[in-house]
Amino acid sequence: MAKAESSVVSDLIDFLNASPTAFHAVDEAKRRLKVAGYEQIFEKGDWNLQPGKKYFFTRNYSTIVAFAIGKKYIAGNGFHIVGAHTDSPCLKLKPVSKISKGGYLEVGVQTYGGGLWHTWFDRDLTIAGRMIIKEGKGDSASYSHKLVRIEEPIMRIPTLAIHLDRGVNDGFKVNAQTHLAPVLATAVKAELNKTVAENGPDGKPNESLNNSSIQKHHSLLLQILADKVGCKPDEICDFELQACDTQPSIVAGAMKEFVFSGRLDNLCMSFCSLKALIDATVSEKSIEDESGVRMVALFDHEEVGSSSAQGAGSPVMFDALSRITTFFSSDSQLLEKAIQKSFLVSADMAHALHPNYMDKHEENHQPKLHGGLVIKHNANQRYATNAVTAFIFREIAANKNLPVQDFVVRNDMPCGSTIGPILASGTGIRTVDIGAPQLSMHSIREMCAVDDVNHSYHHLKAFFEDFTALDAKIVIDI
Repeated sequence: MAKAESSVVSDLIDFLNASPTAFHAVDEAKRRLKVAGYEQIFEKGDWNLQPGKKYFFTRNYSTIVAFAIGKKYIAGNGFHIVGAHTDSPCLKLKPVSKISKGGYLEVGVQTYGGGLWHTWFDRDLTIAGRMIIKEGKGDSASYSHKLVRIEEPIMRIPTLAIHLDRGVNDGFKVNAQTHLAPVLATAVKAELNKTVAENGPDGKPNESLNNSSIQKHHSLLLQILADKVGCKPDEICDFELQACDTQPSIVAGAMKEFVFSGRLDNLCMSFCSLKALIDATVSEKSIEDESGVRMVALFDHEEVGSSSAQGAGSPVMFDALSRITTFFSSDSQLLEKAIQKSFLVSADMAHALHPNYMDKHEENHQPKLHGGLVIKHNANQRYATNAVTAFIFREIAANKNLPVQDFVVRNDMPCGSTIGPILASGTGIRTVDIGAPQLSMHSIREMCAVDDVNHSYHHLKAFFEDFTALDAKIVIDI
């Protein structure tokens, strides 16, 4: 692997390890954008935009939109967008997570998305997410969110021994309500900790535990979280937390050709699109001949349908397109013109051919690891690709000697979907659905190929750099 290609993969590993949740992924993206000279703006505030400058904003701190305005941009010109998502299937803590039974303290969780839940058993788990923290007292009190991540393993979902379930290898069916509660501690050990925590080292009652949270969550868990962020347990007003695997992402395989990691779907595509944008706008010179706007939109809640204020089904991206266009002109027709000049790449991981289940793929559409980005097709519009958008994306690859693959699902199997059709129908922007091939999608531990990480990055970077010139040669709707 060439040094430049190796740096892309190692950068992905760093991104994955910094991003156990959608909140952390946005935080890491924000950090990288600031280093690259992007200015943070806010949806609640006024925007002061200039051609040749770069900006980003967040919504709910789980969705982020970044864009660079070409030096030659005028209102009515198009937007060149890559869309991906920050969320992955996981186990999220319930509003009341306190479970005590059989001498154990367990943490109540609810399933998020369509995970392969059997893969969560016997893993060393921890907790990460965000908390709403009270700062100050009385009328001077304020409330802010803080990201939290407990690095060490503190929970586990143990399987039942085969001696107690002899038929388990004939088919194990996970009951998400009764089987998936992680064990946090034994009651007897937690009680010892609780006595110290509630009375304090001097034996006096600890008033910081006298709040409603103690009725909803184990005091042991609240104390761990409070210690981590440097607050008192009663200053934790609420939280959005999830169970996470503690095993780090790595490059592996006998030939070091694979990435083993959680959340490749879809942080791999989020990373590649973000890095492609940053490197395609690295200096003012890189966008001095650009007449459009280069943009990346990383959405939350794709795994559960995108119907939220920060999902792709919300107007968050369209609002950005509108605000950018109208900032430079009050002509209401220019936004419609800009939409018809725009192009969206919906980037979401794709299903690689599995050597042990080859019959699950259509015989003429079997994407392989190392084979390049996969263009996804579906006649029933589960993917937004059409002949024009597929050609554009394939031509960009051909100009850079990059491989491309095609995928359609078998006629006798249901087809998944992406943010592509949601954004295409919601905005009217031409869209192609693509993704890097991977195995074990929605497992707690997935895998893809290092070559495809590089292919994805270079392909998306070429899209930002070459689309304007290519699109000028294409004539449709005459």
